[in-house]
Formats: sequence, C-alpha cells, structure tokens
Amino acid sequence: MSRETKNKGRETGPTQRQLRAGELIRHALVEVLREEGIAEPALAGVSLTVSEVRMSPDLKHAICFVEPLGAGVTGQSTTEILAALNRASKFLRGRLARNIDMKFTPDLKFFHDDSFNAAAQMDRLFTNPRVQADIHSEGGGDED
Repeated sequence: MSRETKNKGRETGPTQRQLRAGELIRHALVEVLREEGIAEPALAGVSLTVSEVRMSPDLKHAICFVEPLGAGVTGQSTTEILAALNRASKFLRGRLARNIDMKFTPDLKFFHDDSFNAAAQMDRLFTNPRVQADIHSEGGGDED
C-alpha cells in the first residue's frame, strides 16, 4: 500500500524531516541576518525575531515567520519590513547556502508572525477582572 493511499483523507502535519530542516534553516537564517549587512533601507536598525520556518514537503520552499522588533522605533511599518525581506530573499538565500548542508537551498518567503499579537490578546483577557473572578470562583473549593 502506498503512502498516498494510506494517508488519503487524513490531514497530516509536517514530517520530522520538514521540522528538522525548518529548524536548521531558522538557526542559519538568524545567523545570516545578524552577521550580514543587507542593503535595504527599510531594514536599517530593525531587529528581527525569526519565530518559525515551515518547509514544503520537497524542502525547496521555506515560509519564514518573522516579528520585527524595531519597527515602531525606526518608523518603518511591518509591511515595509516584510517587503524589504522578500526583496532581499535571493541575497539571503545565497548567504544561507554557505551556512547549511542541504542538497537544495530553499526559496524564502517572509510573513509576519501574528502569534505574538495573539499571545498579548490572551494575556489581556486573562488579566480582565471578570475573567479573574470566574477563574477564582471555579477553583475556590480546591484550595487548602
């Protein structure tokens, strides 16, 4: 039975190979962004957090999720920073090829990581007095 027949109709997550390659790319990309000077004015003075890299099944494409930390300080919008990163993706790919040991260096696409905003929203919800009252009223009988 082929793998396609066996997994037909089931949604599967990334393979261990994809996860390993994604982490390898993420670590190498962080080093390249830290060490290399990118000739993009929109990236001047901006610190980036590369939170996740998702690899395609054939490992030829990588989706990089980034959070610009200095966007508010430099006056650059997140959209401008992502556009600059996507313009510099070929340069970054070339530098990345020197730092990784893979058969192919994947094409890079950069997207904004919204998980930081979602975590901040959840934090605001948990500190809401109404939610705190619900949390303490449910756990009130368990405390000694």
